Amino acid sequence: MDRRSAQAPVAVIMIRPHHFSPNEETAEDNAFQQSANGLNQFEMAKAAYSEATLAAETLERHGIKVHIFEDKGVETPDSVFPNNWFSTHAGGHIAIYPMFPENRRLERRHDVIEMLKKEYRVQDIIDYSGLEPDGLFLEGTGAMVLDHIDRIAYAARSNRTDPVALERFCTHFNYEPMVFDALDESGTPIYHTNVMMCIATDFVMICLDMMTDKDTCAEIVERFENSGRDVIALSKEQIAKFAGNALELQGSEGRILALSSVAQEALTKEQISIIEQSTQLLSLDIPTIEMAGGSVRCMLAGIHLLPR
Repeated sequence: MDRRSAQAPVAVIMIRPHHFSPNEETAEDNAFQQSANGLNQFEMAKAAYSEATLAAETLERHGIKVHIFEDKGVETPDSVFPNNWFSTHAGGHIAIYPMFPENRRLERRHDVIEMLKKEYRVQDIIDYSGLEPDGLFLEGTGAMVLDHIDRIAYAARSNRTDPVALERFCTHFNYEPMVFDALDESGTPIYHTNVMMCIATDFVMICLDMMTDKDTCAEIVERFENSGRDVIALSKEQIAKFAGNALELQGSEGRILALSSVAQEALTKEQISIIEQSTQLLSLDIPTIEMAGGSVRCMLAGIHLLPR
């Protein structure tokens, strides 16, 4: 369990929101968003701030280095999900991404990148945000679920995931693109791949029933099995509870699978047994933040860089 893995970062970046709310600009194609359930704006923002704070403290107690940044702006309701606008990669590389909703483009922050350059070994930064005027979007590790070990970028096609932008990323960062179509029960494309798939070192959690092409689905399963991973099939009901939106991290006492308390409660005993063979489950209570249509994995931008 103490074996280090390229898949599991030891540090993350989080954004703590001061004016959180579900984003009206993303509601049309994000079927995971929820209504306010009677909460007013102040109550919602206060609860989300507390949830992010407690989540960061819990991660740090388990040996994860958390770099937390404050967002006091009122024009960035989804800022708590930083994994969509940038990612970091072994060898000192950073990518900055083109975002589909216009107000999410305001989440990109110079101070986050400068901190990474100061505290970690950064060789280059590739900025894809210039693709936005061309209507080409690739929302980071929400749009892609990256297999850092076998160098494959899995991506469900959607408004947020353009195959041309994906191809450019894969060429620059040495990944093989694997694009597929995935729909929810109403026939709506899955808006972000990371709500239906989580790749860890020794297992994969994935909703195969959402994939529309069975041949592609079989090929993906075969790839995971050939890599020696256990394939944990999640149901559509479990995906609706964010069971696929998890992230493996390297803690002080072994690898951790960070996920929400709602997600963990949705897992079966058999699924948990497979996960616990290689990782410790760490549930974080974020019900208010999940109203925005994302969960724990979306909140964590993993740092795959070497410290200075």
